[in-house]
Amino acid sequence: MRLALQTDYSLRTLMFLAARPERQTIKAVSAFFQISETHVGKVVNQLARLGYVRSIRGIGGGLELARPADDISIGEVVRAIEGNMHLLECIGMEDVCVIQRHCKLRTVLERAEQIQLEYLNSIKLSDVLPFGPSKRDLPRSMGRAHSEPESAATAAAPRRATRKRAKPKAD
Repeated sequence: MRLALQTDYSLRTLMFLAARPERQTIKAVSAFFQISETHVGKVVNQLARLGYVRSIRGIGGGLELARPADDISIGEVVRAIEGNMHLLECIGMEDVCVIQRHCKLRTVLERAEQIQLEYLNSIKLSDVLPFGPSKRDLPRSMGRAHSEPESAATAAAPRRATRKRAKPKAD
């Protein structure tokens, strides 16, 4: 199975929104993934029509997940965006091929589709996020909307709290 670019961008957009507690913008998603705002806008429009994203207009508006990440399966999103995902035309239709009634390949590929879809349905959006159950575990590079990703060394290095030292009093 090869996913369409639209599906790839849809999954990335959902991950981006799920990784942030605050509302986001199309521009922020576009900048983070370095893809055009036009593409992201089309993806967001489709995700909103399908009930995965809520788009709020006006001051304080933006994009947010319409449902919790735990309630969205990857398989559900892939099926909704991709539509027909059959490996061969004969799997979804009858009388496509002269050997269709006796073809063992059709049965094998049909079963492969079922296994793949069952697996994707078992994975939730929350399972593919780059942090654990708590948003405080979010890597700093995922927490920024517009900036460059941090290097691995910088991201792994613990941040230290800095305190201003009191100046010695002059006697």
